[in-house]
Amino acid sequence: MKLYTINTGFFKLDGGAMFGVVPKTIWNKINPADENNLCSWALRCLLIEDGNRLILVDNGNGDKQDAKFFSHYHLHGDDTLDKSLAKYGFHRDDITDVFLTHLHFDHCGGSIIREGDKLVPGFKNATFWSNAKHWEWAVKPNDREKASFLKENILPIQESGKLKFVEDWFDKSPDQPGWHTTVNGLLPSVRFSENISVRFVNGHTESMMLPQIQYKGRTIVFMADLLPSAGHIPIPYVMGYDMFPLTTMNEKKSFLKEAIENDYILFFEHDPVNECCNLQQTERGIRPKDLFKLEDI
Repeated sequence: MKLYTINTGFFKLDGGAMFGVVPKTIWNKINPADENNLCSWALRCLLIEDGNRLILVDNGNGDKQDAKFFSHYHLHGDDTLDKSLAKYGFHRDDITDVFLTHLHFDHCGGSIIREGDKLVPGFKNATFWSNAKHWEWAVKPNDREKASFLKENILPIQESGKLKFVEDWFDKSPDQPGWHTTVNGLLPSVRFSENISVRFVNGHTESMMLPQIQYKGRTIVFMADLLPSAGHIPIPYVMGYDMFPLTTMNEKKSFLKEAIENDYILFFEHDPVNECCNLQQTERGIRPKDLFKLEDI
């Protein structure tokens, strides 16, 4: 197995929205805002070469929206998905699986591209993976979240016939293999491949999936939007975008306890500087210990 960081550029979001109830006097030291109160965030994906499978975890914003849409998010940087794949000798047509942690536009926008007046899969040889609960949540969105669930990113996946749900991989009975017990009770832990299992969390959005990867004798967890950056590790640092912030806080407490006990490596999707970290216990709670790049593992 090999892992590759796939950078697809940066975008900007309101700093207050990204840090929730945390005052700007505190969060601005973590990720300084511009004159419009916007902070830069990475669109960092993960490529997993696992036997004969080439699995892409999330795929950024894509580029099919109009100029008005992108004017709200100020895309910048020189990285693109195709350039990052090419850096390692890959092409988007080599991808066998696109694993979507959730269906917000900044995580799945590259799934579908425009060809003339048609919307078609951007990875023509890939299976696209979601889960039934999140798919239903996304295609029938609530009023608060629907601006993040864009039908042109989502519905063409199903129409292409290339959509599968991770439920296809496990028996839903908690008495069967594929489930484990956590401090929060029974949560599904789906084995996606020999080296990859999937965690489910529900604070940011319904049934978001976090790949957990066994790599070089270590456990790496792709944090998606449970912990979008190293700056979000303190328990109260919860995004205003989260649907259920108290659930997020409980999920963070549970996960961070497990992660420090087992020396997990955290891979950050949105941290503008830091790709990975491990953890340490401090007087102020669990905090980052070492910050490093994936290639340094």
